[in-house]
Amino acid sequence: MTTEGRPGGGRLPSATNQTGRERNHAGTDKDGGQIGEAADAPIERLRDTDGRTAPAAIGGGMITLVLGGARSGKSAVAERLAASRSASVTYLATADADPDDRDFLERIEWHRARRPSTWTTIEAGAQLTAHLGAVEGTVLVDALGTWVAAHDGFDVDLDALVAALATRAGDTVVVSEEVGLGVHPSTGIGGRFRDALGLVNQRVADTADRVLLVVAGRVLPLDRSPW
Repeated sequence: MTTEGRPGGGRLPSATNQTGRERNHAGTDKDGGQIGEAADAPIERLRDTDGRTAPAAIGGGMITLVLGGARSGKSAVAERLAASRSASVTYLATADADPDDRDFLERIEWHRARRPSTWTTIEAGAQLTAHLGAVEGTVLVDALGTWVAAHDGFDVDLDALVAALATRAGDTVVVSEEVGLGVHPSTGIGGRFRDALGLVNQRVADTADRVLLVVAGRVLPLDRSPW
């Protein structure tokens, strides 16, 4: 993650205010609110509603992109989706936490406590693409925002990421921050980050079999554009 104007630090640029952490192990948010019912919903309720089938991934695995803002519940939804695909999941973490950022370290611990003991965690960081190509079975990526922020100038190899996702034989659930709905970034680096992640989200969404938007713990399937 990055701090404002400092790639490689503990947080995303301030334009996003994303933390990658939505819920704690007890099933409540930091303020004690309950997780939305859609996060607990059966997978059948989260299917695309347009009745069309997305282009199949080359590798045969299903790709699901889960988008949402800060405290939206997106990570909790993604974790339940991944768990529904397999009891053994590989969690690819992209955050590079600042050891002096106690609040963010606490959020990371919340995430770890919530994950089942049967899952394997890999600190992928900026090397997400390489790990996607090497890991078998069901994978959960959390999150694309911190992956983008880990690169100098937010210069990522998007073609390589998409190819790695499309050629996986196992199912892949990808979490990403939706950063285009807030106020205009107050800094140049915030604006560049918003633009870079927005392009990443569009490309991954175009590759994915299913795209979900999480708002207040509720899940909205996003249809493919007819145009």
